[in-house]
Amino acid sequence: MSDTRVRIYRHIESNPGVHFRELTRALDLATGQVQYHLSRLDRVHSESVNGRTHYYTSSFDSWERHAIAFLRRETARDILLTLIERETARPDEVADHLDIARSTLEHHLRGLVEYDIVEKRRDSGRVTLALCRPDLTVELLAAVEPTVSSRLSGRFTRLLDRLFESE
Repeated sequence: MSDTRVRIYRHIESNPGVHFRELTRALDLATGQVQYHLSRLDRVHSESVNGRTHYYTSSFDSWERHAIAFLRRETARDILLTLIERETARPDEVADHLDIARSTLEHHLRGLVEYDIVEKRRDSGRVTLALCRPDLTVELLAAVEPTVSSRLSGRFTRLLDRLFESE
């Protein structure tokens, strides 16, 4: 295996769920070069989540790959942390706790619910949120840290939410 391919694999191994642009920046490689080597790494899996392709070693199953992709995004990660702390919560409680607009929460919940990471329970006309696999989510949380660009994007969205709420 070439040195470049080994570098790419090791970076993915130590940064599960790394997305393509982050991979090219971190390794200072051209996009075409990374594409070429990724296509030859059969021990690497990719998942596209919300328009971003994330890369993983074969040690993660499909559910874990999707969960990691969301854990790499600051707002989704904060939602999951809130549900870990509270076990269950109503959507308005989560939005208030995180100081985000309800529409922002719902945007993130769409994907989290679609991939069975969070479930919406409906009891007596009220919606309650809960993690589908809390123990595994906590385990994966330890392996993933959101990138600087993800954190900045999440903070920018929160800033816009506050500006539009005050109008």
